[in-house]
Amino acid sequence: MLEMKVPSPGESISEVEIAEWLVETGDWVEKDQAIAEVDSDKATLELPAEESGIITLKAEEGDAVAVGAVVCLIDTKAKRPAGLDKPKAVEKKEETAPNPNPVAAKPAPVKETYAKDVPSVSAKKLMDENGVSKVQGTGKDGRVLKQDVVNAMAGGFSTEAASGWGGTRDTERVKMSMLRRKVAERLVAVKNETAMLTTFNEVDMKPIMDIRAKYKVKFKETLGTSLGFMSFFTKAVTEALNLYPAVNGMIDGKEMIVHNYADIGIAVSSPKGLMVPVVRNAERMSLAEIESEIKRLAIKARDGKISIDEMQGGTFTITNGGVFGSMLSTPIINPPQSAILGMHNIVERPVAINGKVEIRPIMYVALSYDHRIIDGKESVGFLVKVKEMLENPEKMLFGAKDPVEVLLGL
Repeated sequence: MLEMKVPSPGESISEVEIAEWLVETGDWVEKDQAIAEVDSDKATLELPAEESGIITLKAEEGDAVAVGAVVCLIDTKAKRPAGLDKPKAVEKKEETAPNPNPVAAKPAPVKETYAKDVPSVSAKKLMDENGVSKVQGTGKDGRVLKQDVVNAMAGGFSTEAASGWGGTRDTERVKMSMLRRKVAERLVAVKNETAMLTTFNEVDMKPIMDIRAKYKVKFKETLGTSLGFMSFFTKAVTEALNLYPAVNGMIDGKEMIVHNYADIGIAVSSPKGLMVPVVRNAERMSLAEIESEIKRLAIKARDGKISIDEMQGGTFTITNGGVFGSMLSTPIINPPQSAILGMHNIVERPVAINGKVEIRPIMYVALSYDHRIIDGKESVGFLVKVKEMLENPEKMLFGAKDPVEVLLGL
């Protein structure tokens, strides 16, 4: 009998919470099959089976278990139940083997597995939010994916499939996950322990939108990734941080640490809540490299597969509330960092251009900063520099200088 213990998700983490069991006691599990999702105070991780066999669960969903504690047993001597799918490696071998009688060959029937019609975490969240009780799954082994729920909702539901809204006085208590509780604690601590202020500005997005319209197809064909707004903002931020290093610093006791590199945290929404994966040494990256890295990290965060190391050690954060329709906000600093830039939606507004009123795509931007180490002059100067480079994208090629100044050696 194999005892499966909780592995250490990372330094300083002493316990995790069982967010969801993906199997039940008595199920047959394959080696490396995901059997549970566990929450730490920093990330949600999958727990894979260490060996194949019959599983017995030793913890309930919602239980907080110490790192190193036994959470399940696997009977490795048990025989595989008749009718279950064989491991992938065996299936692949059989598929590639020559068929002596191709005419008589018949497709193998779909086997019933533990995952059939069981929703993934993101799918279950969407189903709960919209009162959907049952959806047919198209994922591996019949698992219900988020897209299955979206497709089913687009196709319409019968009254039996949806619970409806209103009409009762019922309430429901839902336990906050360990990750959500930790985020709550950190946000309150930021408000209590920092002298947080926010400064605002507006950016004319027309130059960048013109570049995207002209080059986005060729950019994707040549470099293999889409050209979005986030890479422009990240590049502008790294150049501005070079000019205003205090914005890239943090307080450690009685000292201020100033970083000579820019590890930019990009806040992304996931089924488990807001996560902030970090783009390392963004100051050395091209726009294509930034876009590729952001996409890679965002997909891992969305699928709950991002590691704790990929979310630690950022020096500055960018958050984009505009994707949800936000016009203006005051983002909260991501400790121990000292500043965060908030992006918002782009709206066509009348503005004065060379003495004439024109309609331009305008985005409001906000910089929240810790006034203990960042003065008003630095914060405002930083945001103005970000604005200048976004409105003059060619400056990103030459740092903060104008290309003409570079040409003239000024």
